[in-house]
Amino acid sequence: MAKTYYDADADLDLIRKKKVAIIGYGSQGHAHALNLKDSGVEVCIGLPATSKSIARARQAGLPVKTNAEATQWADVIMMLVPDQTAAKIYAESVAPHLSKGKTLMFAHGFNIRFNTIAPPKDVDVSMVAPKAPGHRVREVFTEGGGTPGLLAVEQDASGNAFALALSYAKGIGCTRAGVLQTTFKEETETDLFGEQAVLCGGTSALVKAAFETLVNAGYQPEVAYYECLHELKLIVDLMYRGGLAYMRYSVSETAEYGDYIAGPRIVTDQTRAAMKGLLTDIQDGTFAKNWINENATGRKWFEETRLQEAKHPIETVGEPLRASMQFLDPVTVKDNVVHRVAKTSPAAKTKEPTTVGA
Repeated sequence: MAKTYYDADADLDLIRKKKVAIIGYGSQGHAHALNLKDSGVEVCIGLPATSKSIARARQAGLPVKTNAEATQWADVIMMLVPDQTAAKIYAESVAPHLSKGKTLMFAHGFNIRFNTIAPPKDVDVSMVAPKAPGHRVREVFTEGGGTPGLLAVEQDASGNAFALALSYAKGIGCTRAGVLQTTFKEETETDLFGEQAVLCGGTSALVKAAFETLVNAGYQPEVAYYECLHELKLIVDLMYRGGLAYMRYSVSETAEYGDYIAGPRIVTDQTRAAMKGLLTDIQDGTFAKNWINENATGRKWFEETRLQEAKHPIETVGEPLRASMQFLDPVTVKDNVVHRVAKTSPAAKTKEPTTVGA
């Protein structure tokens, strides 16, 4: 059984005695920094001098330094930048100032697992990975709760790496919900697999395929959107709260019967083999190599695919439907920038029949 640690197991004073640099001020960066600050930890943000996030960080009451200055200043350096840029930032701004006795931390094991970052042997290397998006890490913390997290130690030069990482986890609220001990290898491989097989890749493909099946059979796209995307949250929320059993308890027996007979027809032996293939590509480094190469060669395929996916009919059908449901706090994404949707009133429109590819 995996070991889980809670508030009583962690000494918050350990991290309070350290100066912590958060490299990056995105989703996770802002949450870690503000939660640590509220926990009485001395924090600064490391950002490039031209970063648009500098103003936001300072407005939140956080001091800002360049990445190099922050690394020089800090005892603990937490890398909270995208996987594909972390190695370059580390090599240029962190490594030259990572002196003996310091701690290098991560919230995801990608760069350590696939050797794009190789820290010196005289520093501690650890990970605290909240199992939630950054905005939830912050929101739940301010409400008095916490999100669960994972903790791992890759390198223990000081003999105190685990205790300090656990203290950090308490500082951001994770020990309120429970911190599970793992390894960089396990966290990285399971995280990538979950994203690809279920959370992002699998779910996106399933939703689109079901939507296309209904629309191509002649059903209204709006009805297909509600059935295949909108209601998904309602079902997932039930699972989130009480597992599959609570979801099946909460739906009709007709839906439960359909669950039992249809699931095995959708997730077949061929699907399981494909999942095993995804996991193998992650374990042997194929996925990491391809993603690193995609970024190194201009990201043409990635950007073209992003644009193509944004034009899928489920997106064009869903946007006006969400705009009429203000309780969702609906947003749109244009040119990879998020915009809140202004309140609109439904208007009758004449539409051409929608067809989508299989």
